[in-house]
Amino acid sequence: MTRTRRALAALVLVLAAAGCGKSGSPPVKGPKAGELPHYQVMTGFTLPDSSVWRRAKNRGHLVVGAKEDQPYMGEKDPATGVYSGFDIEIAKMMSASLGFDPKTIAFKTIASANRETALQNGQVDYYVGTYTINANRKKLVGFAGPYYQAGQGLLVRTDEKNINGPQDLNGKRVCSAAGSTPYQRIQKDYPKADLVAYDTYSVCVDNLLSYQVAAVTTDDTILSGYAAKVPDELKVVGKPFSKEPYGVGVPRGDNALRFALDDAIATHEKNGDWQKAYDATLGLSGRKAAPAPPIDRYPAS
Repeated sequence: MTRTRRALAALVLVLAAAGCGKSGSPPVKGPKAGELPHYQVMTGFTLPDSSVWRRAKNRGHLVVGAKEDQPYMGEKDPATGVYSGFDIEIAKMMSASLGFDPKTIAFKTIASANRETALQNGQVDYYVGTYTINANRKKLVGFAGPYYQAGQGLLVRTDEKNINGPQDLNGKRVCSAAGSTPYQRIQKDYPKADLVAYDTYSVCVDNLLSYQVAAVTTDDTILSGYAAKVPDELKVVGKPFSKEPYGVGVPRGDNALRFALDDAIATHEKNGDWQKAYDATLGLSGRKAAPAPPIDRYPAS
């Protein structure tokens, strides 16, 4: 178990205060502030038909829901409280396009199971955190985008030889986040897996390294980040077995905001901001950027 203890110690640095409740240092690998793009703030921008935008304007800043324990996607430095990652950069792009300096964003960590409630209750103005667009969620919230397409995968220990895809999960203890699309897919399509859930993936990864579970399942973007942190201990296996289009979640019915964010995503993809942000964040995990998927400008609801 010496190897396991070393891996757990390494991950303390990146999972501290991110669901595990441990103290530690900033991540060894991660985005460097000087390499991140700067986004031009739209001056004179107004969106009077959006109740969310009007409240944010009166407040003076945006409140954005995010994840804090996903390396290279949405990660919070326990020492400084600063959030970083590709999703965080997307949130900043959206802020600039709405006329708010990204430096003024108040990020709020929201667990997967609480995203819809947070948007419905006005706890956050919009949400950017590996949030898959699907028909059921569209009944509860709105989505701008997608801005990226991921796929569900499996993370296992490097000494694992018998799990190479979801077909190998029968009787295996598998961990995912409560309320997430990956959890629901394993529950529905692979019912013989022994599925367990926690609020955060960081707890799942800790359990994987301590041999309490055999695999962690979620989007390959998230898994690649964890594997890149401790490549001698963790690996992503098999091919993606789903399509997970990531969107920016907004309150359902605020179509003015949703359409404005659709425009913002298109603008930042075209002007190169999207690619620069990817290279400085998720690209550091070794993943090559796939082409951004077409934006789904579905009708007003």
